[in-house]
Amino acid sequence: MSNHQQDVTLYNAHFIDGLVKAGVDSAVISPGSRSTPMALLMAEHPDIKVYIQIDERSAAFFALGLAKASNKPVALLCTSGTAAANYYPAVVEAKNARVPLIVLTSDRPHELRDVGAPQAIDQNQLYGTNVKWFSEMALPDADENMLRYVRSTAAKSVHVASQAPAGPVHLNFPFREPLIPLYDGIFTQEEFSQSQPLRLTEGKRTLSQESIDQLAQLLREKEKGIIVCGELATEGFQEAVIALAEAVGYPILADPLSGLRSGQSAESVVIDSYDAFLRSDEWKKKAAFDVVLRFGAMPVSKALTQYLKMHVHKEQLVIDGGGGWRDPITASSHMIACDEADFCLKLSHAVKKNETKTAWLMTWMQMNELAKGKMKEVQQHDELDEGKLFHQILQHVPDGSSLFVGNSMPIRDLDSFFFAQSKNIRLYANRGANGIDGLVSSALGAAVVHPPLYLVLGDLSFFHDLNGLLAAKLNGIKMTVIVINNNGGGIFSYLPQAAEPKHFEQLFGTPADLDFTHAAKLYGGGYFKVTEIDQLHEAMKAAEEADGLFIIEAVTDRQKNVVAHRKLWENVSREISERSLGDGSWNE
Repeated sequence: MSNHQQDVTLYNAHFIDGLVKAGVDSAVISPGSRSTPMALLMAEHPDIKVYIQIDERSAAFFALGLAKASNKPVALLCTSGTAAANYYPAVVEAKNARVPLIVLTSDRPHELRDVGAPQAIDQNQLYGTNVKWFSEMALPDADENMLRYVRSTAAKSVHVASQAPAGPVHLNFPFREPLIPLYDGIFTQEEFSQSQPLRLTEGKRTLSQESIDQLAQLLREKEKGIIVCGELATEGFQEAVIALAEAVGYPILADPLSGLRSGQSAESVVIDSYDAFLRSDEWKKKAAFDVVLRFGAMPVSKALTQYLKMHVHKEQLVIDGGGGWRDPITASSHMIACDEADFCLKLSHAVKKNETKTAWLMTWMQMNELAKGKMKEVQQHDELDEGKLFHQILQHVPDGSSLFVGNSMPIRDLDSFFFAQSKNIRLYANRGANGIDGLVSSALGAAVVHPPLYLVLGDLSFFHDLNGLLAAKLNGIKMTVIVINNNGGGIFSYLPQAAEPKHFEQLFGTPADLDFTHAAKLYGGGYFKVTEIDQLHEAMKAAEEADGLFIIEAVTDRQKNVVAHRKLWENVSREISERSLGDGSWNE
């Protein structure tokens, strides 16, 4: 072994073994030349599973989905040049969605930078403030001090990516040629088999008993409170927040991604149709709260956001175990950096439990049942509008499965039609930056961890990440894709742009006239086209029996879909107006 080959081999081997000892068990690699030393050694390590995806943008989102579903850091490796730039959208999503990623970019050595060498761009601080930490790594060196340095850096990258709030880190590795390490059997050597991990320990943010007692006193004085829950991955939170809601007598306005609408026994405090009845201006004014406790990311519902903004003068507490500043409506009166589950449990013990439901909670429950009943009338629609389709998809998804939902209209239909139920379904979406890019790849990554998985997305979102389907073929992943094909950007039909018909279709509707049978053939998947709602059962059965990728294309009409949705919302608002909203205590 030459000195250079020894440097390349041991330096990279110790880094990869350091990642594994720190808890990384998955890596996503896009083929390339400059990344050869690390790619070969990753494939050689017995305790790391390697996934291949040729397209770097899709590879990064695949890693993101894998990390999101496993709640563990995933390594992501590419060659030098624009390959690294293609990671950018997923890095942005990971930062905003708090997903742990370890981004490893290979680079030209320093003497080949800024001199016109091929595949050499400035990769230092490439992702700017969208990563939690960046390090320009030293050139490979097998000196004992350097091997300790590279192991320590590996452990630090895992620790930083994982600690709340989780997110991506970026390490840039310059490599000189020749690039081939002596990898065969390297990890059976004693220095690796007997190496000890750097133990990473992190405590949880917690409040003093004095602070808990003060907050308990505040809540005892506020009968009209609500709890708002968005997407949150904190262990034990769902049970803890239900205990708190029952203690204080507040309804939980639960975004579908909170997980509180699925598999819960305390459905009485979970409000799942608030998006429908909070569209009523009459209700929003009369249902003024005294205090709101908000956990996790902001829910998808625009009606809920407007309701919270309408009462900005009230007490609004944002509880965040990551110590972030999740206040896009600038309405918070208290920013509380504390583990969310710990906060709920301690506060529920400090507040005297309500043995009977308050009039406030009962009214919310009544409004919820009223709205839910009207929204379920979507089942009576004769045509295949997207609301009915989504409602039927949710009925067909089996207990214990996973559902990944695309942005724009699908996530909003999930909010409208995913009602609290005993069926246990894991829900995923990319709501960090709310983009349509990388949805296929993210879902495939999640499908590795929690199969069977169903992806529901629009035709433009599907087109945007068609390359991602290759990962299913290369890595043997089973997933069902349900494409709601309304031939364009359906969500724009709900926005003010729809009132500008002269250029609407060209600039916003953007009909692409795509036939997705070709995508199924290209990537070796099954295919079923649905044009009538009665065909959905047969399509879902065929997908369940398929071995790998299966695509269901459901054809809908954008304009009819808008009319159907608005009619449902209008029916809810009309029903609220015709009924009493309670006694005089509701008046502001």
